[in-house]
Amino acid sequence: MEALGREVLARLDLTGDEFVLDAGCGSGRITEALLEQLPRGRVIGVDQSASMVDAARQRLGPGVDLRVIDLLELELEEPLDAILSTATFHWISDHDLLFRRLRAALRSGGRIAAQCGGEGNITILRGKVAPLLSLEPYAEHFEDWRPPWNYASPDDTRERLLAAGFGSARCWLTPAPREPEHPREFLSTIVLGPHVQRLPEGLRERFMDDVMREIGTPVVVDYVRLNIDAVA
Repeated sequence: MEALGREVLARLDLTGDEFVLDAGCGSGRITEALLEQLPRGRVIGVDQSASMVDAARQRLGPGVDLRVIDLLELELEEPLDAILSTATFHWISDHDLLFRRLRAALRSGGRIAAQCGGEGNITILRGKVAPLLSLEPYAEHFEDWRPPWNYASPDDTRERLLAAGFGSARCWLTPAPREPEHPREFLSTIVLGPHVQRLPEGLRERFMDDVMREIGTPVVVDYVRLNIDAVA
């Protein structure tokens, strides 16, 4: 995930003195790389998760501006030169409001470079796991299951960006399959984390046993990334 994030950072083509937002900073790995690119600039890292912001603060130290903020409620004191975001937007259901908030935070001519899960993301893997959700003893815990992801298409995303006030936008999909080094841990905490969290503690390891049996080896996470480059 860090490697994917660094690819997005490279697309910003920074000169070193910009004011940049890391939208969805997580534990601060990409924020750290962003800070290295801005020796004369400023960075704000925001995340909806207080525990993630705490982790980022431990990584980056007290001198970095880190805030617990829902991007749908984003308001900053002064306009940004750029916004960077990696692996975040697909967790937000309302992309129309999201892009309006991001546009309002940017100065005229400001840029956004982002990447998140896009249309078709982990479709194969989810298809292998889906039958388990209707089996006992898991079924009762997934009766009202609604996937928390918003895997949007490039065309819809571009239309939303333009409607939100961006002057130009380019959006495209990139297949990015990965074979995680520690597949069980990666699946249980990242890819299938929302599934696991719905289960009582006593069923979680059993569920992951069944998941690993269904997926087989090698474990390939069929990522499809939605890339966004836009100018305000």
